[in-house]
Amino acid sequence: MNTFHRGRRLRSSRALRELVRESRLNRDDLIQPYFVVESDPDFRKPIASMPGQFQLGLNQLMEEVGGAVDAGLKSLILFGIPVQKDPAGSQAYDENGIVQQAIRRIKDRWPELIVVADTCLCEYTSHGHCGLVSPEGEVRNDPTLALLARTALAQARAGADIIAPSDMMDGRVAAIREALDEEGFLHTPIMSYAVKYSSAFYGPFRDAAESAPKFGDRKTYQMDPANWREGLREAAADVEEGADILMVKPGLPYLDVIRLIRDNFDLPVAAYQVSGEYSQIKAAAQLGWIDETAVALESLIAFKRAGADLILSYFTQDLLKAGHV
Repeated sequence: MNTFHRGRRLRSSRALRELVRESRLNRDDLIQPYFVVESDPDFRKPIASMPGQFQLGLNQLMEEVGGAVDAGLKSLILFGIPVQKDPAGSQAYDENGIVQQAIRRIKDRWPELIVVADTCLCEYTSHGHCGLVSPEGEVRNDPTLALLARTALAQARAGADIIAPSDMMDGRVAAIREALDEEGFLHTPIMSYAVKYSSAFYGPFRDAAESAPKFGDRKTYQMDPANWREGLREAAADVEEGADILMVKPGLPYLDVIRLIRDNFDLPVAAYQVSGEYSQIKAAAQLGWIDETAVALESLIAFKRAGADLILSYFTQDLLKAGHV
């Protein structure tokens, strides 16, 4: 009598397990975030709450990216930290802003590398919010749209391959799409942070990007973590306005939402494994409680299993260098 249970033979060897694996992680799926600082080209500062990540001046950024490209990096996303901040976040849309400088240098050296530009004002505003703020302290949605469109245009002119608005202002995808099209950037895609929650997992990022709000919080324009139907509405609105890729942020606590977006829309889906997710794994690994590489890879395959096509992860560079993807 055959006593093998269904599938046991297929699990009996590594080669067979690989053959029938349902979800796969590929280096083409991964996007490495970098924090680029305007102050000094040779600046390099470890981010205390994100072990293994750094604030980098332009020269240091080029060195870091070079090592990652040699290891197989295909895509990256840039976040800028300017010397001067002001209420309107003017360095975000300055033609010589720090992200625009970085894009030009990277594309000049590695033309085939996909450069994603985070499009937001929070790193550039003196108050730390993602849009203009009224004298009463309220974020002004509609007047912010023109500045986001200007930011996207400056990034596209510098050579960005993908524009990624992360601000969560209503109508920003349409404003950016119109501005890009009018300037001839018809084929520059928009990767919208379509479903972005007001999450407690962003803390280390705000240290890294120096973008914590000086007052209040972002709950008025980011999503309530309790809501999933709202995520479908937000994604649908961005699709209607012209988004080309839909992102869910954070990632691991919202695998159910990634699956909802995957099942309801035909566009590529991105997931952001945010700073808090990364730092938790790092901290537990440093204490010897978990195997960092195994947990990192398991978390990334979870995004693929949930339906993500692209994953923004701070583990990307290290996993590539170690040959794990």
